[in-house]
Amino acid sequence: MMRKLKMGIIGLGGIAQDRHIPAYQALSDKVEITAIQDLKITKAKEVAKKFNIPYVFSNYEELFAAVDAVTICTPNKFHAEISIAALEAGVHVLCEKPMAITAKECDLMIEAAKKANKCLSIAYHYRFMDSVQLAKQTMKEVGDPLVARVQALRCRKVPGWGVFTNKQLQGGGSLIDWGCHFLDAALWLLDEPNAVEVTGTTYNRLSKTPNQLNDWGSFDHESFDVDDHVSSYIRFENGASMLFECSWAANIKEDTTNVSISGSDGGLNVFPFEFYQSKTGAYLTTTAKVEDDQAKAGYLQAKNFIESCLGEAELVNKPEQARTVTKIIEAIYKSSESKSSITLN
Repeated sequence: MMRKLKMGIIGLGGIAQDRHIPAYQALSDKVEITAIQDLKITKAKEVAKKFNIPYVFSNYEELFAAVDAVTICTPNKFHAEISIAALEAGVHVLCEKPMAITAKECDLMIEAAKKANKCLSIAYHYRFMDSVQLAKQTMKEVGDPLVARVQALRCRKVPGWGVFTNKQLQGGGSLIDWGCHFLDAALWLLDEPNAVEVTGTTYNRLSKTPNQLNDWGSFDHESFDVDDHVSSYIRFENGASMLFECSWAANIKEDTTNVSISGSDGGLNVFPFEFYQSKTGAYLTTTAKVEDDQAKAGYLQAKNFIESCLGEAELVNKPEQARTVTKIIEAIYKSSESKSSITLN
């Protein structure tokens, strides 16, 4: 009988209960959720009963002894601290996005993973979307990528729950929470080019204004101190560039989420998938109908992580790549604050 991976869940908010726990339970032939932990012990006991999980711990250090791997779903501020502690305890780590608030924290996480010889992955599940997977397979037809355009725009959807608008705990708003998924997917499609210069501007004027319409619950406009809209320009060492924009609260007609890439031999659009190419004097467009299912992507992400921990696969989401996302996000915030471009090493 094949050995099952013993999984622990740290932090039991919506992302843990709606994505990670169902994904692991659907993979019960390979993994068993044996323990969970949350600062709210009553909540943890309720979740344990709901999902039939045997052990509940009041602190995450005690949980490590009961598991082979952990999935970390805490506020961003604690990602590095808990990941490093888990790795030093000899436990594999899947950490929710973003990897950490700063690139320096990411470096410490990577160092701990290498020292422990354990898997460290970050939950950028958009890589597992059907459209993104198809785009990745098609990138060789694009040739040398020249310009990428990334938009992750919501009309009036500031999260009115949890700690999403708490800068101290999260490190930022729409960019570090929502835009990071699309930035990661675009960088992966571009084959992880080295970013050399970043210019960015962040806004939160709409969310600082009283009585604004918001489809996702209420929040305190007076204490709102994170970004609800971000625009940026990223230049890469290989000559490619990226126009990147994200928002929780844009004054636009409808939500817009897309990644498009123009290259030397062709171009593609990810959501929905289309491929453009000029051959024999004609301009050709190829479309493909795929279903982009969040639950399916979460399942495939969990499967890849589990199989990597068991030595059966290679991680799709590598920590060094997630560090690049954090490095660029950090540079966008610094550029906006200093009102100047940021040069990266």
